[in-house]
Amino acid sequence: QVQPVESGGRWVQAGGSLRLSCAASGRTFGTYAVGWFRQAPGKEREFVATIGWTIDSAEYADSVKGRFTISRDDDQASVKLQMNRLKPEDTAVYYCAAGYIPGTIEAQYDYWGQGTQVTVSS
Repeated sequence: QVQPVESGGRWVQAGGSLRLSCAASGRTFGTYAVGWFRQAPGKEREFVATIGWTIDSAEYADSVKGRFTISRDDDQASVKLQMNRLKPEDTAVYYCAAGYIPGTIEAQYDYWGQGTQVTVSS
């Protein structure tokens, strides 16, 4: 199995940028779809972005479309989430997950990381 490990979360000012990384442990992401989800305190976890095996497979939540970009490294060892023009409402724990089909539903993903905290100040 693959074990996603997130990193890169930190405190950032509104309007700034961050790049989160989801590293594959155990095996690569080569045979997996990868998704990003986030959860703010007191709220349910929500879909952010997902990517399959081609550039055309990327999909984003409306709240982040045009600001966030998901991508795969060439060696399939990690997936990145580039986050631009960050807003206070982007504050959340961000989770990376691997599954077999790219999608927006949590149940589609079998392997989850422990999360990385992103805090956007205002």
